[in-house]
Amino acid sequence: MPRPLHRGVSGIRVSGNSNDFWDAEVKDKTEKEDLDRNHSSSQSFLSLRSPFRFFFQDNSPPKYGITENGFTADPFGGGTPRSRHRLTMLFLKLSLVVIVILALTGSFWWTISISTSSRGHIFRGYRRLQEQLVSDLWDIGELSLGPSRLKEIEFCSEEFENYIPCFNVSENVALGYSDGNEYDRLCGHGSRKSCLVLPPVNYKIPLRWPTGKEVIWVANVKITGQEVFSSGSLTKRMMMLEEDQISFRSASLMFDGVEDYSHQIAEMIGLRNESNFIQAGVRTILDIGCGYGSFGAHLFSKQLLTMCIANYESSGSQVQLTLERGLPAMIGSFNSKQLPYPSLSFDMLHCARCGVDWDKKALIFPNFNVLSSVGKMCATDGIFLIEADRVLKPGGYFVWTSPLTNVHTFLRDKEKQKRWNFVRDFAENLCWELISQEDETVVWKKTNKKSCYSSRKPGSCPPICSKGQDVESPYYRPLQNCIGGTNSRQWVPIEERATWPFRSNLNKNELELYGLHSEELLVDTANYKTAVRNYWSLLSPLIFSDHPKRPGDEDPSPPYNMFRNVLDMNARYGGFNAALLEAGKSVWVMNVVPTTGPNYLPLVLDRGYIGVFHNWCEAFPTYPRTYDMVHADGLLSLETSQYRRCTMPDLFMEIDRLLRPEGWVIIHDKAPLIESARALTVQLKWDARVVEIESNSDERLLICQKPFFKRQATS
Repeated sequence: MPRPLHRGVSGIRVSGNSNDFWDAEVKDKTEKEDLDRNHSSSQSFLSLRSPFRFFFQDNSPPKYGITENGFTADPFGGGTPRSRHRLTMLFLKLSLVVIVILALTGSFWWTISISTSSRGHIFRGYRRLQEQLVSDLWDIGELSLGPSRLKEIEFCSEEFENYIPCFNVSENVALGYSDGNEYDRLCGHGSRKSCLVLPPVNYKIPLRWPTGKEVIWVANVKITGQEVFSSGSLTKRMMMLEEDQISFRSASLMFDGVEDYSHQIAEMIGLRNESNFIQAGVRTILDIGCGYGSFGAHLFSKQLLTMCIANYESSGSQVQLTLERGLPAMIGSFNSKQLPYPSLSFDMLHCARCGVDWDKKALIFPNFNVLSSVGKMCATDGIFLIEADRVLKPGGYFVWTSPLTNVHTFLRDKEKQKRWNFVRDFAENLCWELISQEDETVVWKKTNKKSCYSSRKPGSCPPICSKGQDVESPYYRPLQNCIGGTNSRQWVPIEERATWPFRSNLNKNELELYGLHSEELLVDTANYKTAVRNYWSLLSPLIFSDHPKRPGDEDPSPPYNMFRNVLDMNARYGGFNAALLEAGKSVWVMNVVPTTGPNYLPLVLDRGYIGVFHNWCEAFPTYPRTYDMVHADGLLSLETSQYRRCTMPDLFMEIDRLLRPEGWVIIHDKAPLIESARALTVQLKWDARVVEIESNSDERLLICQKPFFKRQATS
């Protein structure tokens, strides 16, 4: 059980000046010595002294300086008390050097003579003393510096309240990007702002989950009442409540019919209803151009996880509103680059009027072609479908709802019919089976067998990616005009995988695909179970006592409703996610695998969780005020173990941008790094506590809460 860390500050007493003692001692020695003996002794002593000039500062008076009596010193007078004083001091310095050499020699022989176990014990003791010294020096420094010890980071101006680094459209236009590329992700060295993003003027703490899934505060997002009333598509239909709230009625037929729509998709696959998606092997869904997340919100109650991705929009719609509802979402587009997901990541891809022209070329490669296996040129038409195929698991489903697929529509429009024929034929070349078409909705099923690709007509496009092209976990790499994922060891049809929730506990054979043993996953799971219990024992008193309920709120009953979503910045095997679910916490976790560490993201996704590959030296692709909790276990050690172009302040300012007001941060790492992080919390204006870990004296916990700073309305 962790306990709060209390430190005392050791007092330091500086002793008085010791020169008086030496002066008195020298004055007592007044015996005269022979001048020649004095001179020879002095010369021999100085010849010994010279090798140690580097270690000892020569404080002797200048040769031709002024004495303290006001007379010029005689450079040839060697028998004066002053000369004997100098000789005595030199002799003492030489004696000290000899003692140090003897001590070091003895220490060396003693060190190599002790046993290995003793050395380990001494090293651990030294580490504890070293870390305590760092801690004490920091505390002393804080006391000595007082109020001016650290300069707090300033708040950003109002124009940055919805700011997302790497997605600055005006800067991209200035760089010459256009035709849609100005909305793409471009991370440069100047993309970050060294300030803290404040919420809008009338921002309010979101309603507790699950109420907050259906009702949000309109002031928390960048959308106007007129935009709300003008929304009319399947996933965007909303209503206003009392002018300051937006209501999403995803389960009501009179508003958007999402329940009927999801039921229709299930029947097209051959299932009784959407509750049977799990039995068909579907657990994770990528919803492209998700509107406001209504499709995922409805399926959330069916134990299905839907990740919403959509292009960056300066108005903040789609992704921002979905996140405000507490649902999984991030900015992502097919414009020019591959998505930061591994190949074979999702069980289903969904696109309901998502705005993607699946028959078009990539924006950045208008003239790019590749050769097929027989030398035939393959154009980039349909390259977005190739990327969709890459992230879809074998046996997974691609659901597309669009007026383009309506037979009655394209019979009257030859151009639409041409486009539909291209998509249909291209999907067949991808080895997708068209299993159902009804009204405006089409459902394809990706092949289970790799042999399908070799059975295509010779020279079929697109070709299979070579091993060099088929990167398992690309990080915003340019779109590839070849079929990826076929070289992956994780090529396992969804029907052959265990269904949820058994899927989260991978068996021995499945773990071997990732180079892991069952014992490693068991140890990881056990550690995070303990960690979650400890976290909640620390946070519960703070949330329900130190930070009592807000006016108008009822006390939530633990362990529910404390958080809706969690960002795990160093997910490893997804153990924190698994422990939260097993403990019955009503949350979902965005599992982030850093590009600087081991890549276990395919393992995380195969366990039925959602996650993304990310470089923490760059901004996370999401709007501000996204997560209720940020968790980082070992991330500081990972990021500081190698030369990085980013700094710890950059990382912590990004955490502050992602965190909701009154949100929590839990950082677990080595003691010296935690102390450095604690210093940054002062600059960020966070409330912070350092907590010892009884089972490990080398590590600490840093528990922080971000205060709710309200922006003042400008007159």
